[in-house]
Amino acid sequence: MSFASIPLTGSKPEQYAQLLAQAEALLDGETDRIANAANLSALVYHALPDLNWVGFYLFDGTELVVGPFQGLPACVRIPLDKGVCGAAARTRTTQRVADVHDFPGHIACDSASRSELVVPLAEGDTLIGVFDLDSPVPDRFDVEDQAGLEAIAAAFLRSLRPA
Repeated sequence: MSFASIPLTGSKPEQYAQLLAQAEALLDGETDRIANAANLSALVYHALPDLNWVGFYLFDGTELVVGPFQGLPACVRIPLDKGVCGAAARTRTTQRVADVHDFPGHIACDSASRSELVVPLAEGDTLIGVFDLDSPVPDRFDVEDQAGLEAIAAAFLRSLRPA
């Protein structure tokens, strides 16, 4: 099967609805988390402007370990008590950071990153990992981005469940 990203049009919520539909089409019938994380990373990285890193960190029972991503090489392991990804995983709440330099304990994997949005991936009490997006633009992510990316993260979690 080949897949070509469809250009996003309309308002930001309409664009995220289109992106979610594309994500769900990519995930349809596939339950492998690595395959789905790889495809979603590529889809989002190429669909949204002003991003320099999009990817997944997967929880190994102790810490977050880098998974599929698009962008420059990344930090391999992130403790749950460090950085924006660790905060999202630890608190199970999305972290939207306007300027990562103002975030206590920020881990600078890419010095060009200025803002970040990290969505926790959890099923009940079970932490799966986090969906992480970085931008070189300060204050790149707003509440509409957060809602749209949380919906994509939820689609990823749904894809992991057997049919």
